[in-house]
Amino acid sequence: MTHDAERDWKPATSLVHGGTLRSDHGETSEAIFLTQGYVYESAEAAEARFKGETPGFIYSRYANPTVDMFEKRMCALEGAEDARATSSGMAAVTSAILCGLRAGDHIVAARALFGSCRWVVETLAPRYGIEATLVDGTDIANWHKAVRPNTKLFFLESPTNPTLEVIDIAAVAKLANEIGARLVVDNVFATPLQQKPLQLGAHVVVYSATKHIDGQGRCLGGVILSDKKWIDENLHDYFRHTGPSLSPFNAWTLLKGLETLPLRVRQQTESAAKIADFLAERPEIARVIYPGRADHPQADVVKRQMSGGSTLICIELKGGKKAAFAFQNALKIVLISNNLGDAKSLITHPATTTHKNLTDEARAELGIGPGTVRLSVGLEDAGDLVTDIERALKAA
Repeated sequence: MTHDAERDWKPATSLVHGGTLRSDHGETSEAIFLTQGYVYESAEAAEARFKGETPGFIYSRYANPTVDMFEKRMCALEGAEDARATSSGMAAVTSAILCGLRAGDHIVAARALFGSCRWVVETLAPRYGIEATLVDGTDIANWHKAVRPNTKLFFLESPTNPTLEVIDIAAVAKLANEIGARLVVDNVFATPLQQKPLQLGAHVVVYSATKHIDGQGRCLGGVILSDKKWIDENLHDYFRHTGPSLSPFNAWTLLKGLETLPLRVRQQTESAAKIADFLAERPEIARVIYPGRADHPQADVVKRQMSGGSTLICIELKGGKKAAFAFQNALKIVLISNNLGDAKSLITHPATTTHKNLTDEARAELGIGPGTVRLSVGLEDAGDLVTDIERALKAA
């Protein structure tokens, strides 16, 4: 099977076969290479391998056959030249942000970020002399105003966590190119099936593979995708020496998740759209935010850059925290958990979990109120989910 043939495959085919490396045993399912190191036929062979004169694996902190398959399959799906798989989504975010920066550089980031992502930008980076500015990312004028002579990196999530704002990736990428900066996009809420940041002009894409890519609550993982030149010049040495590598077992689990990703995301998105429409008519609900609905605040951008809605819904209940807690506690099928993208429907209260470390003012800026809950729609029957939600709303 040639590499050129793989480039012609549709996503569903790439997610089953892309990057497969078979041993001499000819196994059907990908092998798990649970090894730390590798042996060489001679001292001269080891020297040549370390010099890069001959191909092959050296140490599983650097690269591993099973992890390599996962990286190649993600490249085929994303349309990226190269990738590095990491131990978690946050390892991917932190590595992608820090690997190309140094003291004196400046980051501009959308303020609507997952709590840990915001901590990396707002707290960790400044400890190393890297300045950061947070902006309302939905208005491109704010990105322009925040640019300084030392701005080297833009960072955003789209859709955002948890209020599902959608940022114009192409517009931010255009500005990044004009000033010689790099745009890093966390694409986890859209999944690689429903939004293609690299095609929109982004330079680097990151995922928490823990979410939809695994999709069944089994393991942690992350991945960084970009062009080979950026990875070779910025990420390669950072990755080798700081060690945020993905375990081979987790890589194998994620490979299995990729095989069913299109089926799961399609079903979850269809169910989420139905549930969002149902919730929008309920008197207990102050607002529903769902990409794909005509009343989404950035509906025009959604239509332009996303091929599907989302598996996530943001809901604001009337009655604040008391109503939100009563609603969650009354659910029988939907489970309370801070994860997302799972086969099981999950719900969380961001103000007391994922975004609890923000100030009240910061949460208010992001549209996170005491009655805000984030619903991640799973693979259960949509009718059963609506019934469960309706019963819980009445209890709240």
